[in-house]
Order: sequence, then structure tokens, then C-alpha cells
Amino acid sequence: MKARLASLLHCGKVTHHPGTAEGNAPKLAGVTANRRPSTTGLRRFLDLEQQSDWLEGGVMPPDADERPESLELRFRYLARYEKLLRKPQAEEVLEVLRLYGRDCLPIPRRTERYYWSVSCLPSTPGKALTRISASWMELFSIHAEGDGIRALFLVHLSDFTMDGSRDPERVDAASIEGCVAAPEDVSYIFPRGEDIFGIRVHGFGSIKEFMAASHAARRPAIQSHVDEPEPERLSGEPLLQPCGSHAG
Repeated sequence: MKARLASLLHCGKVTHHPGTAEGNAPKLAGVTANRRPSTTGLRRFLDLEQQSDWLEGGVMPPDADERPESLELRFRYLARYEKLLRKPQAEEVLEVLRLYGRDCLPIPRRTERYYWSVSCLPSTPGKALTRISASWMELFSIHAEGDGIRALFLVHLSDFTMDGSRDPERVDAASIEGCVAAPEDVSYIFPRGEDIFGIRVHGFGSIKEFMAASHAARRPAIQSHVDEPEPERLSGEPLLQPCGSHAG
């Protein structure tokens, strides 16, 4: 189930946004504006070779020592974070977020807010406890399941088929089931979109096992949505505070 790197993350497009101040600047007679396209997505931080090295467990550039702070955001989402802490799943949610940030997001302190963000008790459909997104696309979410949790990983379908195709009939169910504690702990969805596959993992233990065992879980289903504006942080800052030690 080794991740194929030919279309690595699909997140390095060079784009120009006509809605920006630069795009709306008036043209002067006889003057040609020399506009340089901006690099968006993960390529802003890592080139394709570095992304490939990260997926293969190679040496990465150093992450920031600390996460950026925003007192405004911290207080804006404090009530929502405190509501999450009162839920019976809170401890498991925070531990899974810590592991996902450490294992499934490259240089997470540097790229948070500019490449990825996390929402605490988002108001969008699905009633997730938390949701991680990048370039406005959902990557991962945690939901309540009784007093426990289930997680939804949005990944590349071609990373989980027996022949590397995008055919849902070719999903390698045996290999996926081998990444969790019990076969009944996984189920699947097929969202609309090219090469997107949803894997639901039920139970705290199986979620941790899946992240540890599945190499392809590190390659979330980022597609060519990077010409959208880069997200401001959607989360309450305190939510990710337990994830601050991503190296641990």
C-alpha cells in the first residue's frame, strides 16, 4: 500500500488571484506590470523532493520551536473549547489530534494557519467534534460514537486499491483491515471527486493503530484547491495546545 508520489499532494500549483489588490491594480499607459505568480499550498514550505522525503520518513527541515499565538482567536473560541473539554471523548480527541499533527502533517507548527487549520465543534453538517482542513478541503474529522469516537480519513483512493487504480471495486479491504484492531472497526465512503476515498475508523485504539500502520494515511486527499485563498485559523487556539509538542 505504498503511496505513489507521481501526483504528490497536488498542492504546488503556481497561481495568481485576480481578486487581490495586485490583481485589481490599474494599468498605466506605456507601463507593463511584471507580476510574479505566487507559490501556494505546501510548496510554499516544502518543494516536491522534500514532500517526497517526508512521505518516506526522511529528514525534514526543522519545524518552528513554538506555534504562533493569537489572543484574539484564543478568547473567541474559548467557550467552544471548554464545551469540548466537558465531553466524555475530550481526552481521546486531544490525543488523536496530537498524533495526527505529529504524523500526518509536515512541519505542523510552521504550516498551521497558512496551510492547514483545525475547527473545534464546527457548525458545518456532520456534527464533528473536530475537523482538520487544508486549502479549504477537509482532510480528517473526529466524531462522537457513544462515549467513544470514530475518525474519518479523506485519502487518495488509488493509494488503497490493489492495482493503484481509482476503481472503488478494487479497494484492498484486507490490507486496510490489517491496519486496525478488528475488521469491523473500518468502513468506507466514496465522496464525489477525483481519487478521493473516505475511511471511517471506529474506536480510539483502532484510530491510533491505523495512523501508525498505514503509510498512505500520510498522503491526505489534497487536490488542486490551492488557488483558493489561504485559510485563516478556524480553530480556537487552545484546542491545539496539547498538540504543541509535535515531536513527542
